[in-house]
Amino acid sequence: MEKVWLKSYPEGMPAEVPEPPYRSVRELFEQAFEAYPENAAYTNMGKTLSYADLDRLSMQFACYLQDTLGLTRGERVAIMLPNVLQYPVAMCGIFRAGLVVVNVNPLYTARELEHQLKDSGAKCILVLENFAHTLEEVIAETNVSHVVTTGIGDLLSWPKSVITNFVLRHIKKAVPAYRFENQFTFKQALKAGTGKVLNEVELGYADIAFLQYTGGTTGVSRGAMLSHRNMVYNVYQSIVWQADSYAGVQPIIAITALPLYHIFSLQGNCLTVMAQGGENILITNPRDFEAFAKEIAKVEFNLFTSVNTMFAALMDTPSFSRIDFSNLRVCIGGGMAVQAAIAKEWHEKTGNWILQGYGLTETSPAAIVCRIDAEFTGTIGLPLPSTEVMIAGDDGNPLAIGEIGEICIRGPQVMEGYWHRPAETAETMLPGGWLRTGDIGRMDDAGYTFIEDRKKDMILVSGFNVYPNEIENVIVEMEGVLEAAAIGMPDERSGEIVKAFVVRKDASVTEQDVKDHCRENLTNYKRPKFVEFRDDLPKTNVGKILRRALRDE
Repeated sequence: MEKVWLKSYPEGMPAEVPEPPYRSVRELFEQAFEAYPENAAYTNMGKTLSYADLDRLSMQFACYLQDTLGLTRGERVAIMLPNVLQYPVAMCGIFRAGLVVVNVNPLYTARELEHQLKDSGAKCILVLENFAHTLEEVIAETNVSHVVTTGIGDLLSWPKSVITNFVLRHIKKAVPAYRFENQFTFKQALKAGTGKVLNEVELGYADIAFLQYTGGTTGVSRGAMLSHRNMVYNVYQSIVWQADSYAGVQPIIAITALPLYHIFSLQGNCLTVMAQGGENILITNPRDFEAFAKEIAKVEFNLFTSVNTMFAALMDTPSFSRIDFSNLRVCIGGGMAVQAAIAKEWHEKTGNWILQGYGLTETSPAAIVCRIDAEFTGTIGLPLPSTEVMIAGDDGNPLAIGEIGEICIRGPQVMEGYWHRPAETAETMLPGGWLRTGDIGRMDDAGYTFIEDRKKDMILVSGFNVYPNEIENVIVEMEGVLEAAAIGMPDERSGEIVKAFVVRKDASVTEQDVKDHCRENLTNYKRPKFVEFRDDLPKTNVGKILRRALRDE
């Protein structure tokens, strides 16, 4: 297969990345500990941990896991935290003890949590105390035998740490009662590991680093086995792709508002920034957009990662005007398609184009990314070095340039398979190591990939394929519209018809206004027959609109 995208690479960009200078995630961050001990690694709520601090604290947590709990190589430890300082400490400690990280969404329902803990076989979990009552409901049905609880303020400076925990527990009543056997607090765990000597466990490319569960937007949540090879290669691919952007910048400062338990933020912020000795500014509650905007207005940042809905909401926040974007070098939009109207508005207000990227949990995640120096055109970009992209037909064979089919990816970042699901792994993987993404797209003769939509979100109107993204992009171009989602509704005559759900900025926008705008921009079978206004749309915790939830209603 001809790699047509190589002719569109920036000058000097290699077709293949060299072997990374680290053979495990543990080696990646331990090299950073040695090279950048005085650099700020993570900042949250006014408290900064240096790389030396992270080295010390993560070693204490590793010794606790290994010595106090007796966990052995390859056993799974779940982390159920928002963006707080405890996350990187725990993650590094888990790898130093030779264990596997299972990232858990802290807002899971009891049913969702039980499924993930049972499926992963996790023996230990670190959970924010605000969500410990959910764990209590299901722990008896899981293999979890050790629980470590932590409060939001545990690693903050005194007296803020004490005040924060007191307010959340006793004033805001944000910590429901819970009780576990074999429970440690995070502070007790660190104390238990202090002064202990770690027995180093060998880790290499083939070992599983993360059991990263898919978001569940298309079915039962499955654990993608992401090996140390997958992760370090994808980090290195990202570093090589972005390298020229950070010329003269040291250290990199990243705004990390998307949750670290999500693969986009985990790789793009947590690991990639750490590998370069940079600083992650952790935003614990990015949904409080006013506080979010005020917080990042204090920082001269170089990297900003987000999703389309977050870009839109942040620009609609009064304090957005206070933010200084003059030091921003890389702005990445992922997780969902970035809409042209949002990208244009962002550029007008910040002077920066959103770098659209594409990937999945199963690709660790980065696979296709726009050139750093490109304006927004709607493409998701070019395959990263050492990555191949094929547009395949239903038979799994490649289609000609320009034809629409399923996007398939091959490269060192493609997962090892789904945890304990060989049949589903076989369904997802084509011969030759190709991953079927389930996304529909095309590639032009310059090697740029354009995504049309999720295969399962496609609407079939009188035999014509209708892609929701196209309809949504048209609707959000309206000045008085904030967000939109389109789904297919059953129809006796045409099989399906289009229904649009719209969140307004301006309450004067009417259903007829939306229909008139669509009439001007879409052919008849693509136009929404029904428009429903909502105050908000159902989303995942990284801001991806859940069309499935709308269909289920």
